[in-house]
Amino acid sequence: MAYLIDGNNFLGFWLGAARRDPSARASLVGRLEAFARQTRKRVILVFDGAPADDLLGYGSEKFALVFPPEGETADELIKDRILRSSDRKHLAVVSTDREVRDFARAHGATSLPCDVFAKELKKVLRECRDARSLEKRDEASSPLEVELWAKAFGRGR
Repeated sequence: MAYLIDGNNFLGFWLGAARRDPSARASLVGRLEAFARQTRKRVILVFDGAPADDLLGYGSEKFALVFPPEGETADELIKDRILRSSDRKHLAVVSTDREVRDFARAHGATSLPCDVFAKELKKVLRECRDARSLEKRDEASSPLEVELWAKAFGRGR
């Protein structure tokens, strides 16, 4: 299954009013990259407008960040991607935009509401975080580190 995500639409659902924060897009991109890595599923994130400098250079084998050409909208680009997909049965279009979701269904793709995908995203990120915490090793501090910390906090004077 590959995910084609209406970026501004999902961002508005995911963060509400906080979507206007300049770092919101980068934060979502980071989460979706982690999701793609963890699930080994392809994620194509489509944002309206021109790419901001902090988003240039993102992308990998499983994650693509796409912006429409000038004069075109993300919705048009998403519809074009659906039409060009050779395996629409395994394409999930994530959006709350009724027109985009209806188009996806009409052309054989899965229409996935933002709330359903958000639950899946949260679950995968939580599992990823839990797995990382299991991999962490507790390392005992050396006597020198203990001495330095004691001095730093005023106990070694």
